Amino acid sequence: MRILRFFMQGMFLLPCVAAVAQETWQFRDALFVGSPQRYGREAIYTDPLAYRLYTHTLKAPKNGDAFDDKQSWQAVTADSAHRLFRRGGGRGSFGRGGYFYLTYHSDKARTALLNIRGNSGLYFNGEPHTGDPYNAGWLYIPVSLKKGLNELYVRGGMITASLSFPESPVHLQAADATLPHIIAGSGADTLQGALVVINGSAGATRQLRLRAVIDGKEVVTDVPAVPQMSSRKVPFSFIAPVVDAPGKVECVVTLLDRNKVLDETKIMVEAVAKGAQYSRTFTSAIDGSLQYYAVAPQVGGPRKGQALFLSVHGAGVEAIGQARAYQPKDWGTLVAATNRRPRGFNWEDWGRIDALEVLAIARKSFEPDPQQIYLTGHSMGGHGTWFLGATYPASWAAIAPSAGYPTLKGYGSADGLVPDSSNDPMEKMLLRAGNQSDVIKLAQNYKPLGVYIFHGDADRVVSVDYARQMRTLLGGFHPDFAYNEYPGGEHWFGDISVDWQPIFDFFRWRKRPVDSAVNVIDFITANPGISDAYRWASVYQQEHPLQYSRIRLKRNRQAAIIQGQTENVRLLKLDLGDFPAGSELTMQLDGSEVKVRAASQPVFLLRKEGGWQLSGQPSPAEKGPHRYGTLKDAFNHRMVFVYSTAGTAEENAWSFNKARYDAETWYYRGNGAVDIIADKDYKTELYRDRGVIIYGNKSTNKAWDLLLSGAPLQISRDKITAGGNTWTGPSLSASFVWPLPGSAVASVGVVGGSGITGMKAAYANQYFAGASGFPDYMVYDAAMMLSGADGVKLAGFFDNAWQLTDAHSVKKD
Repeated sequence: MRILRFFMQGMFLLPCVAAVAQETWQFRDALFVGSPQRYGREAIYTDPLAYRLYTHTLKAPKNGDAFDDKQSWQAVTADSAHRLFRRGGGRGSFGRGGYFYLTYHSDKARTALLNIRGNSGLYFNGEPHTGDPYNAGWLYIPVSLKKGLNELYVRGGMITASLSFPESPVHLQAADATLPHIIAGSGADTLQGALVVINGSAGATRQLRLRAVIDGKEVVTDVPAVPQMSSRKVPFSFIAPVVDAPGKVECVVTLLDRNKVLDETKIMVEAVAKGAQYSRTFTSAIDGSLQYYAVAPQVGGPRKGQALFLSVHGAGVEAIGQARAYQPKDWGTLVAATNRRPRGFNWEDWGRIDALEVLAIARKSFEPDPQQIYLTGHSMGGHGTWFLGATYPASWAAIAPSAGYPTLKGYGSADGLVPDSSNDPMEKMLLRAGNQSDVIKLAQNYKPLGVYIFHGDADRVVSVDYARQMRTLLGGFHPDFAYNEYPGGEHWFGDISVDWQPIFDFFRWRKRPVDSAVNVIDFITANPGISDAYRWASVYQQEHPLQYSRIRLKRNRQAAIIQGQTENVRLLKLDLGDFPAGSELTMQLDGSEVKVRAASQPVFLLRKEGGWQLSGQPSPAEKGPHRYGTLKDAFNHRMVFVYSTAGTAEENAWSFNKARYDAETWYYRGNGAVDIIADKDYKTELYRDRGVIIYGNKSTNKAWDLLLSGAPLQISRDKITAGGNTWTGPSLSASFVWPLPGSAVASVGVVGGSGITGMKAAYANQYFAGASGFPDYMVYDAAMMLSGADGVKLAGFFDNAWQLTDAHSVKKD
């Protein structure tokens, strides 16, 4: 796409990577089979080849061997560009065609770096590793070669694959550096960047340091532990020199083990002119990793009380490229978030949180007028604009999606579609966990916002039909939206694809009302843990978890009355601060009436069979906006991955491999970094208020009883119990979320199984796919990999007291 070429030209990082590899082996021959498999944006997945691998029924294939009654293994040879692809596949088969079988014969046991592009996942000697579906090229995975035959099963349709052999087992990889800009004319600042440390040794690295030197000024930064045979992106500090003009500044980064040099690399940090677009890094509260955002500064520099524009980019686009597509404005500052990666999470899940983190930083840094905050974006960012606009309608004065699709149900993208519906009760329950992604169901939330829809009428990437769909939808109720189709406009037709003057003219004439001026509320949410409030009213708890809730309220301050209707709301929180303190108010809700007194603290109303009644604020131990569940909630609050050491050698190896696989995927998809520790090293006081992902079961993981003794779902060797139900056997898998004991915000996420087969069936991690739905709990058999939903035993949501009840679950025999 033209947009991708343009923005890649705007990237600011030109690393010079140290020559750590002495030789490279390029895979040129493989076998391929079009094995049917379904991953994507849901908890259920199917994969017959992986099932055979996990159950030890997959035999090393030969050319012509039958895989099933429809598929057989075919020999393939790489082309001149080293690409391996199925016959008749080519580019159209990118990423999802089936499995490649590769082999490498090693004359000795040794460490190598595996680089495979275009794949969605792989197994190296049976161990899972993340893929490079976007063909980025910078993902190097340390692997242990056995003497003799080494086997790889690689999921994809067109790949390039190689092994390289580094001089040092522990070294730096700078090709994926995260760096800020230096602004010419500014003083010497201490800035932060991040590089990847690869540990190809048999033990975890500890007490390493990174030394960064620019113009003789040195800064040394401690490096977090990096487990054996893994990698981690780590931050480092450096002192930016005073520069007078744009250009490149050399920074020498050295990896030290005490005073011993393990590796050294040079990176070029870009300096930009004052007033030009620039990038800044920050530490994310999600996982403690270093992220970046970009700025198109206001003409003449930022001024307090001006406008703020948040722009969200399209798939494959860097935030700095997004910012550079805009000419600076004389009435406000534009900031571009990253979504954690150029593709990231489609602006949902942790991409959504990234956008909110950047918005908070920008509000603090530039002190804009709170009534002049605007949201816009292009392509995937057009979807992000629809999604963030519907999810947080109180945050914006107006929004402007450009070339965007409304939902991942209708458009999909690299991870596929979010399934739209199902007649199967189990699948319906699982899909409910992703209801917050369906902005069509949230469309009433756009009503208080100005909306400008912009789309090229010749767009062949994201059809203009999506814009027309939203025009028709808004036309049925919306009082303030504009619509513009650009004649002959393709997906990208120059900077005006995003920097369209009529959009900013539209923004200029719209301001966000102050809360005290808003007396009518019509707000919909599917998950109060993601979005609970509009202005002075909040859906604190639902009657039916993650089904749609709606509040329609009108307040009359002169008459001291709030009237309205609610749907699927159990506990309602109201801020009555705009009424005189101590005054009596009448609440007329859903045909019932209750008297309350206005105070500085919010009031809570609880829905009972007889109507609404005044209630106290619930304990933070209950569900609420602070912690509402779904498995994904555990991957927040600087989560730590805890693997087992109390199981068999095979069980413990699975646990570590799974934690490492999830960390690799989190790094690739979210530019993230995670602490991986053994169960025996987990201490409550060391990881207070941090999310925990625990791998294994009660029999294998020493941290289980400390974290999960009170959970109504228990996994042990050969048995899973949940809410009075018991399943036995070694092929069971389960995932669930549970409040972290002693914390009001963090959660424990469990991924495990009753035996090694069930554990391996839990290897899949589509919970990192944007908008995929994972409920509070799910119990399934490894046979799900063959039969889909029929293999799921139990799935559902805990009630507001974190109890497992039949009312919120679906069970199959």
